[in-house]
Amino acid sequence: MPLRLAFCIAAPAALLSGAATGQGSTATFPSRPVTMIVSTSPGGPNDAEARLYATKMTELMGQSFILDFKPGAGSTIGAAYVAKSPPDGYTLLTAGASFTVFPALYPDLTFDTIKDLTAVSLMSLRSSVLLASKSFAPQGIREYLAYAKANPGKINFATSGAGGANHLAGAWLHSMTDTKVTFVHYKGTGPLMVDLLAGRVDVAPTSLITSVPLVKSGKVRALAMMNDQQSALLPGVTSVAQQGVTGYNPATWFGILAPGATPAAIVNKLAEGFIKVANSPDVAGAMEADGGTMVGSTPAEFRKVIVNDTARWRTVIREAGIRLEP
Repeated sequence: MPLRLAFCIAAPAALLSGAATGQGSTATFPSRPVTMIVSTSPGGPNDAEARLYATKMTELMGQSFILDFKPGAGSTIGAAYVAKSPPDGYTLLTAGASFTVFPALYPDLTFDTIKDLTAVSLMSLRSSVLLASKSFAPQGIREYLAYAKANPGKINFATSGAGGANHLAGAWLHSMTDTKVTFVHYKGTGPLMVDLLAGRVDVAPTSLITSVPLVKSGKVRALAMMNDQQSALLPGVTSVAQQGVTGYNPATWFGILAPGATPAAIVNKLAEGFIKVANSPDVAGAMEADGGTMVGSTPAEFRKVIVNDTARWRTVIREAGIRLEP
Protein backbone atom coordinates (compact mmCIF):
# COMPACT_ATOMS: atom_id res chain seq x y z
CA MET A 1 0.00 0.00 0.00
CA PRO A 2 1.51 3.40 -0.95
CA LEU A 3 2.60 5.63 1.85
CA ARG A 4 0.22 8.55 2.38
CA LEU A 5 1.67 12.01 2.81
CA ALA A 6 -0.34 15.02 3.86
CA PHE A 7 1.99 17.46 2.20
CA CYS A 8 2.32 18.73 -1.35
CA ILE A 9 5.66 19.32 -3.01
CA ALA A 10 5.58 22.79 -4.47
CA ALA A 11 7.34 23.53 -7.71
CA PRO A 12 10.34 25.82 -7.15
CA ALA A 13 8.85 28.46 -9.47
CA ALA A 14 5.68 28.63 -7.38
CA LEU A 15 7.67 28.60 -4.16
CA LEU A 16 9.70 31.61 -5.19
CA SER A 17 6.90 33.59 -6.81
CA GLY A 18 6.88 36.06 -3.92
CA ALA A 19 10.65 36.18 -3.35
CA ALA A 20 11.09 39.47 -5.15
CA THR A 21 8.81 41.21 -2.67
CA GLY A 22 10.36 39.58 0.40
CA GLN A 23 13.06 41.24 2.43
CA GLY A 24 16.64 40.60 1.47
CA SER A 25 18.14 39.47 -1.80
CA THR A 26 18.84 35.99 -3.11
CA ALA A 27 21.39 37.23 -5.65
CA THR A 28 24.48 36.49 -3.57
CA PHE A 29 23.14 34.06 -0.94
CA PRO A 30 24.92 31.99 0.19
CA SER A 31 28.29 33.68 -0.17
CA ARG A 32 29.92 31.79 2.72
CA PRO A 33 29.44 28.48 4.57
CA VAL A 34 26.07 27.74 6.20
CA THR A 35 25.97 26.07 9.64
CA MET A 36 23.28 23.50 10.41
CA ILE A 37 22.80 23.08 14.16
CA VAL A 38 22.02 19.55 15.34
CA SER A 39 20.47 19.51 18.82
CA THR A 40 21.38 15.89 19.57
CA SER A 41 24.68 14.09 20.06
CA PRO A 42 26.72 12.87 17.06
CA GLY A 43 26.14 9.34 15.87
CA GLY A 44 22.36 9.11 16.05
CA PRO A 45 19.67 9.18 13.35
CA ASN A 46 19.41 12.98 13.42
CA ASP A 47 23.13 13.24 12.73
CA ALA A 48 22.89 10.81 9.81
CA GLU A 49 19.93 12.58 8.23
CA ALA A 50 21.36 16.08 8.70
CA ARG A 51 24.68 14.93 7.23
CA LEU A 52 22.89 13.59 4.16
CA TYR A 53 21.17 16.93 3.58
CA ALA A 54 24.30 18.97 4.24
CA THR A 55 26.23 17.01 1.61
CA LYS A 56 23.54 17.52 -1.03
CA MET A 57 23.02 21.21 -0.20
CA THR A 58 26.76 21.81 -0.52
CA GLU A 59 26.58 20.38 -4.04
CA LEU A 60 23.50 22.40 -4.96
CA MET A 61 24.32 25.78 -3.43
CA GLY A 62 28.04 26.04 -4.16
CA GLN A 63 28.91 26.73 -0.51
CA SER A 64 29.66 24.34 2.33
CA PHE A 65 26.82 23.31 4.63
CA ILE A 66 28.45 22.13 7.84
CA LEU A 67 27.09 20.51 10.99
CA ASP A 68 27.55 21.87 14.50
CA PHE A 69 26.31 19.78 17.45
CA LYS A 70 24.70 21.49 20.43
CA PRO A 71 22.92 18.75 22.41
CA GLY A 72 21.41 19.01 25.87
CA ALA A 73 18.33 20.08 27.84
CA GLY A 74 15.97 17.99 25.75
CA SER A 75 17.30 19.54 22.51
CA THR A 76 16.33 23.06 23.61
CA ILE A 77 19.95 24.31 23.73
CA GLY A 78 20.44 24.01 19.99
CA ALA A 79 17.04 25.53 19.24
CA ALA A 80 17.71 28.49 21.55
CA TYR A 81 21.07 29.07 19.86
CA VAL A 82 19.48 29.33 16.42
CA ALA A 83 16.57 31.45 17.69
CA LYS A 84 19.09 34.03 18.92
CA SER A 85 21.42 33.85 15.90
CA PRO A 86 21.60 36.59 13.24
CA PRO A 87 18.62 36.21 10.87
CA ASP A 88 20.71 36.00 7.72
CA GLY A 89 20.24 32.37 6.66
CA TYR A 90 23.72 31.26 7.65
CA THR A 91 22.63 29.45 10.82
CA LEU A 92 19.90 26.81 10.51
CA LEU A 93 18.26 24.39 12.93
CA THR A 94 17.65 20.73 12.17
CA ALA A 95 14.67 19.74 14.31
CA GLY A 96 12.57 16.69 15.05
CA ALA A 97 8.92 16.52 16.06
CA SER A 98 9.88 16.94 19.75
CA PHE A 99 10.48 20.60 18.87
CA THR A 100 6.72 21.15 19.10
CA VAL A 101 6.48 19.95 22.72
CA PHE A 102 8.96 22.53 24.05
CA PRO A 103 6.35 25.19 24.96
CA ALA A 104 4.27 22.73 27.00
CA LEU A 105 7.14 20.94 28.76
CA TYR A 106 9.57 23.79 29.45
CA PRO A 107 7.88 26.68 31.31
CA ASP A 108 11.17 28.61 31.45
CA LEU A 109 11.88 28.38 27.71
CA THR A 110 13.87 31.45 26.65
CA PHE A 111 12.49 31.62 23.10
CA ASP A 112 9.18 31.30 21.28
CA THR A 113 9.22 28.28 18.97
CA ILE A 114 6.84 29.89 16.48
CA LYS A 115 7.85 33.59 16.59
CA ASP A 116 11.60 33.26 17.08
CA LEU A 117 12.15 30.51 14.51
CA THR A 118 10.79 30.31 10.98
CA ALA A 119 9.98 27.15 9.07
CA VAL A 120 12.07 26.39 5.99
CA SER A 121 11.06 22.86 4.95
CA LEU A 122 9.65 19.69 6.44
CA MET A 123 12.10 17.16 5.04
CA SER A 124 10.97 13.69 6.10
CA LEU A 125 8.54 11.54 8.02
CA ARG A 126 9.59 8.55 10.09
CA SER A 127 7.42 5.65 11.19
CA SER A 128 7.25 3.94 14.55
CA VAL A 129 5.69 0.63 15.56
CA LEU A 130 3.86 -0.40 18.73
CA LEU A 131 5.58 -3.64 19.72
CA ALA A 132 4.32 -6.23 22.19
CA SER A 133 6.25 -8.88 24.08
CA LYS A 134 5.57 -12.48 23.05
CA SER A 135 3.84 -13.12 26.38
CA PHE A 136 1.33 -10.29 25.93
CA ALA A 137 -1.99 -11.82 24.84
CA PRO A 138 -3.90 -9.10 22.90
CA GLN A 139 -3.54 -9.13 19.12
CA GLY A 140 -3.92 -5.79 17.34
CA ILE A 141 -5.07 -2.43 18.64
CA ARG A 142 -8.73 -3.30 19.19
CA GLU A 143 -7.88 -6.20 21.50
CA TYR A 144 -5.18 -4.11 23.15
CA LEU A 145 -7.56 -1.25 23.96
CA ALA A 146 -10.31 -3.65 25.10
CA TYR A 147 -7.82 -5.26 27.49
CA ALA A 148 -6.70 -1.82 28.73
CA LYS A 149 -10.33 -0.82 29.32
CA ALA A 150 -11.05 -4.01 31.29
CA ASN A 151 -7.75 -3.86 33.19
CA PRO A 152 -6.95 -0.19 33.89
CA GLY A 153 -3.32 0.39 34.76
CA LYS A 154 -2.26 -3.24 34.32
CA ILE A 155 -0.49 -2.81 30.98
CA ASN A 156 3.15 -1.75 31.39
CA PHE A 157 3.78 0.69 28.54
CA ALA A 158 7.53 1.30 28.13
CA THR A 159 8.95 4.59 26.85
CA SER A 160 12.47 5.83 26.21
CA GLY A 161 11.96 8.78 28.57
CA ALA A 162 9.30 10.83 30.33
CA GLY A 163 8.03 13.61 28.08
CA GLY A 164 9.64 12.08 25.01
CA ALA A 165 7.98 11.25 21.69
CA ASN A 166 7.11 7.68 22.71
CA HIS A 167 5.58 8.78 26.01
CA LEU A 168 3.51 11.49 24.34
CA ALA A 169 2.33 9.14 21.58
CA GLY A 170 1.14 6.67 24.22
CA ALA A 171 -0.47 9.37 26.33
CA TRP A 172 -2.39 10.66 23.32
CA LEU A 173 -3.61 7.18 22.36
CA HIS A 174 -4.90 6.42 25.84
CA SER A 175 -6.36 9.87 26.38
CA MET A 176 -8.44 9.74 23.20
CA THR A 177 -9.65 6.18 23.93
CA ASP A 178 -10.32 6.79 27.66
CA THR A 179 -8.05 3.94 28.73
CA LYS A 180 -5.28 3.78 31.31
CA VAL A 181 -1.87 2.09 31.34
CA THR A 182 1.18 2.30 33.57
CA PHE A 183 4.01 4.14 31.85
CA VAL A 184 7.47 2.75 32.57
CA HIS A 185 10.20 5.22 31.60
CA TYR A 186 13.71 4.19 30.58
CA LYS A 187 16.82 6.21 29.85
CA GLY A 188 17.07 5.22 26.22
CA THR A 189 15.91 2.50 23.85
CA GLY A 190 18.59 -0.06 24.76
CA PRO A 191 17.44 -0.99 28.27
CA LEU A 192 13.81 -0.69 27.16
CA MET A 193 14.28 -3.36 24.48
CA VAL A 194 16.02 -5.70 26.93
CA ASP A 195 12.96 -5.67 29.20
CA LEU A 196 10.48 -5.91 26.31
CA LEU A 197 12.24 -8.98 24.92
CA ALA A 198 12.26 -10.52 28.39
CA GLY A 199 8.55 -9.80 28.91
CA ARG A 200 9.12 -7.52 31.90
CA VAL A 201 7.11 -4.82 30.11
CA ASP A 202 4.16 -5.44 27.81
CA VAL A 203 4.37 -2.92 24.98
CA ALA A 204 6.64 -0.20 23.63
CA PRO A 205 6.67 2.05 20.56
CA THR A 206 9.99 1.94 18.72
CA SER A 207 11.37 3.18 15.42
CA LEU A 208 10.56 1.17 12.32
CA ILE A 209 14.19 0.42 11.51
CA THR A 210 14.71 -0.97 15.04
CA SER A 211 11.49 -2.98 14.94
CA VAL A 212 11.77 -4.78 11.59
CA PRO A 213 14.43 -7.39 12.47
CA LEU A 214 12.82 -8.15 15.84
CA VAL A 215 9.37 -8.65 14.31
CA LYS A 216 10.64 -10.76 11.43
CA SER A 217 12.63 -12.98 13.81
CA GLY A 218 9.55 -13.54 15.99
CA LYS A 219 11.14 -12.05 19.11
CA VAL A 220 8.30 -9.52 19.46
CA ARG A 221 4.94 -8.87 17.80
CA ALA A 222 3.86 -5.71 16.00
CA LEU A 223 0.43 -4.54 17.14
CA ALA A 224 0.25 -1.55 14.78
CA MET A 225 2.09 1.20 12.99
CA MET A 226 1.86 4.27 15.21
CA ASN A 227 1.87 6.76 12.32
CA ASP A 228 -1.02 6.95 9.88
CA GLN A 229 0.73 4.96 7.18
CA GLN A 230 1.91 1.49 6.35
CA SER A 231 5.42 0.55 5.33
CA ALA A 232 6.83 -1.82 2.76
CA LEU A 233 9.29 -2.94 5.43
CA LEU A 234 6.40 -4.45 7.45
CA PRO A 235 3.71 -4.86 4.79
CA GLY A 236 1.27 -6.83 6.94
CA VAL A 237 1.13 -4.32 9.79
CA THR A 238 -1.66 -1.73 9.59
CA SER A 239 -1.77 1.56 11.45
CA VAL A 240 -3.59 2.45 14.66
CA ALA A 241 -5.93 4.64 12.61
CA GLN A 242 -6.60 1.88 10.09
CA GLN A 243 -7.52 -0.40 12.98
CA GLY A 244 -10.24 1.95 14.14
CA VAL A 245 -8.72 4.81 16.15
CA THR A 246 -9.45 7.53 13.61
CA GLY A 247 -7.60 10.81 13.86
CA TYR A 248 -4.57 9.28 15.58
CA ASN A 249 -1.30 10.11 13.86
CA PRO A 250 1.63 11.10 16.11
CA ALA A 251 3.81 11.88 13.12
CA THR A 252 7.56 11.78 13.68
CA TRP A 253 9.23 14.25 11.38
CA PHE A 254 12.53 16.00 10.67
CA GLY A 255 12.78 19.52 9.28
CA ILE A 256 14.81 22.68 8.81
CA LEU A 257 14.21 26.06 10.50
CA ALA A 258 15.93 29.45 10.49
CA PRO A 259 15.94 32.42 12.90
CA GLY A 260 12.54 34.10 13.02
CA ALA A 261 13.39 37.37 11.25
CA THR A 262 15.23 35.77 8.33
CA PRO A 263 14.13 37.53 5.11
CA ALA A 264 11.50 35.67 3.11
CA ALA A 265 13.64 35.69 -0.02
CA ILE A 266 16.44 33.82 1.76
CA VAL A 267 14.04 31.39 3.43
CA ASN A 268 12.48 30.63 0.04
CA LYS A 269 15.87 30.11 -1.61
CA LEU A 270 16.87 27.68 1.12
CA ALA A 271 13.53 25.90 0.80
CA GLU A 272 13.99 25.54 -2.94
CA GLY A 273 17.31 23.82 -2.32
CA PHE A 274 15.98 21.51 0.38
CA ILE A 275 13.01 20.55 -1.82
CA LYS A 276 15.45 19.53 -4.54
CA VAL A 277 17.34 17.46 -1.97
CA ALA A 278 14.13 15.75 -0.88
CA ASN A 279 13.37 14.87 -4.50
CA SER A 280 16.84 13.42 -5.12
CA PRO A 281 16.51 9.68 -5.87
CA ASP A 282 19.62 8.82 -3.86
CA VAL A 283 18.38 10.69 -0.78
CA ALA A 284 14.89 9.20 -1.05
CA GLY A 285 16.36 5.72 -1.46
CA ALA A 286 18.62 6.10 1.56
CA MET A 287 15.74 7.31 3.72
CA GLU A 288 13.38 4.53 2.60
CA ALA A 289 15.99 1.91 3.45
CA ASP A 290 16.17 3.45 6.92
CA GLY A 291 12.40 3.48 7.42
CA GLY A 292 11.75 7.09 6.43
CA THR A 293 9.83 8.91 3.71
CA MET A 294 10.96 12.12 2.06
CA VAL A 295 8.56 15.09 1.98
CA GLY A 296 10.21 18.40 1.08
CA SER A 297 7.50 20.95 1.93
CA THR A 298 7.16 24.69 1.43
CA PRO A 299 7.79 26.99 4.41
CA ALA A 300 4.05 27.65 4.77
CA GLU A 301 3.22 23.95 4.85
CA PHE A 302 5.87 23.24 7.46
CA ARG A 303 4.74 26.18 9.60
CA LYS A 304 1.21 24.78 9.60
CA VAL A 305 2.52 21.42 10.86
CA ILE A 306 4.46 23.13 13.66
CA VAL A 307 1.49 25.26 14.77
CA ASN A 308 -0.94 22.32 14.71
CA ASP A 309 1.43 19.93 16.49
CA THR A 310 2.26 22.51 19.16
CA ALA A 311 -1.43 23.03 19.94
CA ARG A 312 -2.13 19.30 20.04
CA TRP A 313 0.75 18.46 22.38
CA ARG A 314 -0.24 21.27 24.74
CA THR A 315 -3.62 19.60 25.12
CA VAL A 316 -2.21 16.07 25.46
CA ILE A 317 0.38 17.11 28.03
CA ARG A 318 -2.15 19.11 30.07
CA GLU A 319 -4.78 16.35 30.05
CA ALA A 320 -2.26 13.63 30.89
CA GLY A 321 -0.60 15.72 33.60
CA ILE A 322 2.86 15.07 32.13
CA ARG A 323 5.78 16.72 33.89
CA LEU A 324 9.48 16.43 33.23
CA GLU A 325 11.41 14.37 35.75
CA PRO A 326 13.88 16.43 37.84
